[in-house]
Amino acid sequence: MQKGPTRSHSDEDLRRRAEVRLRQGKKRVGADGHESAADIRRTLHELHVHQIELELQNEALQVARNEAESVLEKYTDLYDFAPVGYFSLDERGRILEANLTGAAMLGVNRSRLVGQRLTRFVVQAERTIITAFLKRLFSKSGGQLCEVTLEKVGGTFFCAHLHGVPTDSACHACRVAVSDITAIKQVEQAKYRMDAMASANQELCLEIARRQDVEESLKGSECQQRQLLEQSHIMHGQLRRLTHQIMHAQEEERKRISRELHDEITQTLVGINLDLESLARTPTVDSRTLKAKITQTQRAVEKAVNIVHRFARDLRPAMLDDLGLISALHAYVKSYSNKTGIRVGLTAFAGVNNVTGPKRTALYRVALEALANVARHAQATRVDLSFQRAPGGLLMQITDNGKAFDVEGVSHSNVGKRLGLIGMRERMEMVGGKFSIVSVPGTGTTVNAQVRLRTGAKERAQT
Repeated sequence: MQKGPTRSHSDEDLRRRAEVRLRQGKKRVGADGHESAADIRRTLHELHVHQIELELQNEALQVARNEAESVLEKYTDLYDFAPVGYFSLDERGRILEANLTGAAMLGVNRSRLVGQRLTRFVVQAERTIITAFLKRLFSKSGGQLCEVTLEKVGGTFFCAHLHGVPTDSACHACRVAVSDITAIKQVEQAKYRMDAMASANQELCLEIARRQDVEESLKGSECQQRQLLEQSHIMHGQLRRLTHQIMHAQEEERKRISRELHDEITQTLVGINLDLESLARTPTVDSRTLKAKITQTQRAVEKAVNIVHRFARDLRPAMLDDLGLISALHAYVKSYSNKTGIRVGLTAFAGVNNVTGPKRTALYRVALEALANVARHAQATRVDLSFQRAPGGLLMQITDNGKAFDVEGVSHSNVGKRLGLIGMRERMEMVGGKFSIVSVPGTGTTVNAQVRLRTGAKERAQT
């Protein structure tokens, strides 16, 4: 209990005040001149002083009592009507004292609350918390804190914050302040829900933005798919026309080969057969005539063999497989120059022979097709066929000094006009190469064919 201020006086002060009051009383009393009366007067003086001291002390005690009662009343008001509940508990958790606020929190009359365990008012699931709290409170020095859910008589629940401190008394008690933090918890939960809603709203906005992006992407993709579908239809039609043209070109090539075989090989073989038949019918032939007939027949056979070799060389030159790309091209350009009158310069480096398999064949066929186009269309007098090193590979260039042509125009023209260009491009793409044509008026045309260059062992392993 907090003590109020009291008025204290020392013994000297009380005696001095008593003597002053006594002298004031003597003025009203007459003096006596006897010697013995002086002793009596001194005795009476002492008695009067002592009496006045007692009166003054009684007055001071009365003032202090009034002040103490006032302080006690204020303390009682503060204790009973405090905004938090105060409980005094023993080691077993029994309630020894409680203020009115604490009793109102639990919904029990204060007189009936004393002696009950505080644990009884804690929800079943959290009683281990209050038990541990009390154990810490009585085993450790200093205050202890915990939060539990209390059940008010009548079934109402509220969240409580408990702050306990041990007392200095020998009765092993503690004081616990109980605060109702239900509103704070509700505010915290509301804030948590608002934060969660804000986070969900932000995620929703991001999801909406993402879906809008996806929708825009789908719209673009749909438009692109329509364009690709249209291009696919166009390319499908072009492919059909190209297939028909290829089949037509193959059929024309077969007719040419068949006609040449019939006109040359067949006639030569028929002549050989007639010569042999003539020898068989002649009964007697001198040695000179026989020798002349045999020589004639040998020439006819040799001619037929040369024709067969020429067909085989046109279809697949054995020199390409036996001696390599440069030797095969050198033999071809020599024959090409003799037939067309166009001079051809061939330059290469040693690494060209490392190209084998399908890449070698593709370069060979592209070179032949490019030279054939020069002879048919370019009206050139010279062609330079060169092999150069390129980053990671090899570049073949066929450059002529003839007239130029519109590459884009020919690429988008009728399939029959661009069959050779398509064939060259397809051959290079089949082996992972690159193909391009540059044609400049007054300069001529350059055909570029590039492939990746590997070691010979790797190229052979690839085939």
